[in-house]
Amino acid sequence: MGQIYYKTEEEIDLIEWNCMLVSKTLAHVGSLLKPGITGAEVDAKAEEFIRDNGALPGFKNLYGFPSTLCISVNEGVVHGIPSDYEFKETDIVSIDCGVYHNDFFGDAAFTFAFPNASEETMELLNVTNASLYLGIEQAVSGNRIGDISYAIQHYCEKVHGYGIVRELVGHGLGRNLHEAPEVPNFGSRGRGHKMSAGLVIAIEPMVNRGKRQVKQSKDGWTIVTKDGKPSAHFEHTIAVTDGEARILSDHSIIEEALKNNGEMKNFSIKN
Repeated sequence: MGQIYYKTEEEIDLIEWNCMLVSKTLAHVGSLLKPGITGAEVDAKAEEFIRDNGALPGFKNLYGFPSTLCISVNEGVVHGIPSDYEFKETDIVSIDCGVYHNDFFGDAAFTFAFPNASEETMELLNVTNASLYLGIEQAVSGNRIGDISYAIQHYCEKVHGYGIVRELVGHGLGRNLHEAPEVPNFGSRGRGHKMSAGLVIAIEPMVNRGKRQVKQSKDGWTIVTKDGKPSAHFEHTIAVTDGEARILSDHSIIEEALKNNGEMKNFSIKN
């Protein structure tokens, strides 16, 4: 990915504004979701929300991607294109969102569960989300990227027996959506780039209920599990400090929107 760019406090504040708008957009999406609605409908509402708040969709037309949101259903891991598929009561849907404003990007993702998603699948969501925070705990000055990677992989694979996707990773974020360093969800403690205050990275575990292997769909974008089992994806953008990581996005407002949405699964995230 090339050179690593450290950010000033002022730049981190700009990125935080963007990440908060991403979070608010995902909360807006969470308030709209219900069985029968389509990804295309949700995508249009998300774009409208972002533009109404004075920003631009960060994903749309980037690398040729056609939409504001990446919407990946059930066995979809990431990069799903919103479509006219009507969501079903048993579905889970991973929604990844980015915005661009004041020369910087924001990025976050959340996996939503429809009302009749299985308990087995809900456990996958809880474990994936918990692993995100275990990774964030390791994102402190003096630690290495591999410390984040190991924490996520050990919890998901060794403790819970899930599959960690290898082909897709987290990343630095700033004036570009994807910057150095890469942040894998697998690896060894004490390896990789040594982190210092001012590093901004997106940590995003992508975890399969079955095996880790994935493939690309015929649309050229959507990544799905090879065994057809569900996959979950949660993402925060964080800034490394000399103490605890500063989380620039906010999932709590998304969870609150879900609590107020009687059409969706209300579940307590364990972290």
